[in-house]
Amino acid sequence: MSARAHPRHGTVMALVHEIIARHHAEPGNLLQILREVQAVLTHIPEEAVRAVATGLWIPLTQVKGVIDFYTFLYDAPRGEYDLLLSDCVIDEFRGGRALAEALCRRLDVALGATRADGRVSVAPTSCTGLCDQGPALLVNGYAMPGLSQERIDSMAPLIEGRVPLSAWPPAWFHLDEGLQRAGRLLSTALPSGLALRKAIELGGNVILDALRRSGLRGLGGAGYSLARKWQASAAACAGERSVVCNADEGEPGTFKDRLLLRRYGDLVFEGMTLCARVIGARQGFLYLRGEYLCLLNDLESLLERRRQAGLLGNDILGTPGFDFDIAIHVGAGAYICGEESALLESLEGKRGVPRKRPPYPVTHGYRQHPTVVNNVESFAHAAQIAVYGPEWFRQCGTLDSPGTKLLSVSGDCARPGIYEYPFGTMVAEVLSDCGAGAPQAVQIAGAAGHCVPPSEFNRRLAFEDLPTGGAFMVFGGERDLMAVVRNFTHFFVHESCGFCVPCRVGTSLIKDLIEKVYRGNGSELDLEEIRRLAHLVQRTSHCGLGHTAPNVVLDTLEKFPEVWRDRLRVTAFEPAFDLDGALAAARKLTGRDDREAHL
Repeated sequence: MSARAHPRHGTVMALVHEIIARHHAEPGNLLQILREVQAVLTHIPEEAVRAVATGLWIPLTQVKGVIDFYTFLYDAPRGEYDLLLSDCVIDEFRGGRALAEALCRRLDVALGATRADGRVSVAPTSCTGLCDQGPALLVNGYAMPGLSQERIDSMAPLIEGRVPLSAWPPAWFHLDEGLQRAGRLLSTALPSGLALRKAIELGGNVILDALRRSGLRGLGGAGYSLARKWQASAAACAGERSVVCNADEGEPGTFKDRLLLRRYGDLVFEGMTLCARVIGARQGFLYLRGEYLCLLNDLESLLERRRQAGLLGNDILGTPGFDFDIAIHVGAGAYICGEESALLESLEGKRGVPRKRPPYPVTHGYRQHPTVVNNVESFAHAAQIAVYGPEWFRQCGTLDSPGTKLLSVSGDCARPGIYEYPFGTMVAEVLSDCGAGAPQAVQIAGAAGHCVPPSEFNRRLAFEDLPTGGAFMVFGGERDLMAVVRNFTHFFVHESCGFCVPCRVGTSLIKDLIEKVYRGNGSELDLEEIRRLAHLVQRTSHCGLGHTAPNVVLDTLEKFPEVWRDRLRVTAFEPAFDLDGALAAARKLTGRDDREAHL
């Protein structure tokens, strides 16, 4: 880790050619190539854009389109120290906004800008996956939890002195694992290679049958049968196949994959390789969210150890024809890439725009070949089931939701962190375990999930009741739920890929009306219009982002109506634009504040 500067070993052109050669001039590696160019130059200048397009034999517009799409790619200079502060609502409630302002004052730079001398830039970013130990920020892509005024005062001299990150206190970048409660998955050891030996011994059909009888469902939130997905890919037309692990957990309030990849990465890779044996894949990818760049080196080292142990590469465990390897692709700050088809587009070096389905990835996935996409947690469970059997797995959970689920618990509680529970556990039990007291609401499944009031704390975390990808955000009685709604709505406007009108325009219209209500200028008619737009966005959007973006709006309108009504100024219609308020700046400039200067 170091402060970034212009390359010392030659021109921009030479740098780009060196990086392209390292990636074998593969257009599918476009995002990785651009990330590496930017890591040296702080941004991707026009000269580099043209060199990349020429070197990969792809259109200039494709390169520019990718740079424009991903939040962590820049076409304008950034600071040698690029500081991105999480604006997740949990960080906001912990004083994140005030700390961002203090940091900008201390460094004499505006939020969202690069200082004139090019030394530092400061900007907000979406959830960094550190909600249990925030407020948090990224420094040149590396996660730093526990931001405080004392940290700011210590950090500023290091930046002004151009001290490389490698010389900063290592404790600043230490991430607590945050494990609070281990269940079946996290407390059962599995020796490396044991699941693969079972697959070689028993055959793919037996493994598929075990997965089917286990009832394991995809644990990213959708809950599709893992066995059915693997079976469909295995039965697809002959040709290349791929296995993709979706580690792009960008849902605000979710950070369970951080623990799984740090402590149980070997189990995850075992599950991916098991899948490859079952479906006949030779190529695998771990799509790692850009905010988890700090995990990259350790994961690469783990993959190399598996290769040395004969668990990856050619003739795995001495089995002729069992050839499979895994490459890590790092994202660049696009929440939409958590959607599996958008993730595949990103893997192919494109903008992460969701595909129209059918066809589905199991038959037409990566490069239109059969592809299995599952999340980190699902692959880990699959490896254990191959060894310990479906009956062992079904010993906990419910009939429709067997097994356990990892929860990322954050917010107003005494013990935030990672909790593993059997499916079917009540919300109230989690609240008791994490020391939440008597909160006014819990947001299940992140910004895209549902807001649960105290009257529903007896509901159960299961696909048949409250499904979740893992986020569990607690909001105490002192919190302003309208601030939560506002934060989530701004998040969805920012993260919309812009492909379809309902999501691109609808979320912006909803945001504007919410701003009107939040400022105290709303009416009952505004609430009706918000409801109408929310249902329209849900019904007509192209993908899941649009379908779920209005959830928190509709939930709070229904279950917390007083939160909205307390903000209303009138019950009749009032224009959203305050013209007299907009003229305040002109009155200040002219020094007039008489009656004729007002509307």
